[in-house]
Amino acid sequence: MYFDELELGMTVDTAHAVIEKEKMLAFAHDYDNIPLHTDEEYAKGTPFGQLIAPGIMSFMSVWAKYLEVDFFGEELLAGKSTKIEWLKPVYAGDILTGKATITKLVKRNEKNGLVEVSIDVYNQNSELVLKDKTEAIVKCETIGTVR
Repeated sequence: MYFDELELGMTVDTAHAVIEKEKMLAFAHDYDNIPLHTDEEYAKGTPFGQLIAPGIMSFMSVWAKYLEVDFFGEELLAGKSTKIEWLKPVYAGDILTGKATITKLVKRNEKNGLVEVSIDVYNQNSELVLKDKTEAIVKCETIGTVR
């Protein structure tokens, strides 16, 4: 979808992302190899009482589902930034769902605009576990008015 077609408040829900224990452990061993994510005995002694998923893995699991229903398609030129805030732990077996909302539109020039997408991620208990704000640069179809 072109920048000119996007509107503030547009939303899309993602499909469910299941946090599988084997994938969680493999990701942790490769990219976030700390005992809280990899050592079950250690994790039992933490306030969480069990292993928790690496935060980036939790986000990327939902991000992959978001890309399946991406607002922009082939009109996406590039990502610009992302900011993730983790609010609650994610455990093996959790089922995460994201709600993506366009929260800012800034026309940069005749060719493209900056789009901010806020993604709220919930677990199977409807608890907000993380929030993300991602900025993307998206092609314009026509020269239009600045929003």
